[in-house]
Amino acid sequence: MSPPRIVVFTRTTGYRHDSIPDGVEAFCQLGAEHGFDLDHTEDPAELAGALPGAAAVVFLSTSGDVLTDDGRQALTSHLAAGGGFVGVHAAACTEYGWPWYGRDVVGAVFDGHPALQPGTLTVEDRDHPATAHLGERWEFTDEWYNFTANPRGRVRVLAAADESTYDGGRMGADHPMVWCHERAGGRSFYTALGHTAESYADPDFRHHLLGGLRWAARWQDG
Repeated sequence: MSPPRIVVFTRTTGYRHDSIPDGVEAFCQLGAEHGFDLDHTEDPAELAGALPGAAAVVFLSTSGDVLTDDGRQALTSHLAAGGGFVGVHAAACTEYGWPWYGRDVVGAVFDGHPALQPGTLTVEDRDHPATAHLGERWEFTDEWYNFTANPRGRVRVLAAADESTYDGGRMGADHPMVWCHERAGGRSFYTALGHTAESYADPDFRHHLLGGLRWAARWQDG
């Protein structure tokens, strides 16, 4: 039996994060360590062709309109067939013109961020492979994304930003940053973290990404 396969998609038509190559390399290393194959592309036509049979697709700091009509259909079919989706950081800044993507795939839409700075997340749910290795508080340096609406109630919130620990939060006492949900037929995991190149060398963050991928691809329940 061939090893499971994921697709990492990194096309940007808006802001492009310098950390994208570090993120791709992190997923490649995780694949080598944990026994899955990886296709990486920035071509929406290649994405559409690669999705059939993939266990999960990772939108790694994509931005702007990145999909063709065929790509949108392929992503819809991938999820409808039970495939997984992992959104990292700027995946929430993607496909603004396709409301289904923001609402039902990612779970929320980006609405600005303060300056890059350290802060703290409250880990609300440690019964998930993306957060089981963390303590109740997780100190991190990132851009602390705000969202147009709070996704709580529609998603399973795993970790939330403590706005008292940094400047520029606009969502108040309830500010989800990491969540998952099962909608549109497949499993979706999203983490707003991952702005910096240094994040992808952090063992806790790499474990976080691996746990989210394992859950989305149905390799591990939680």
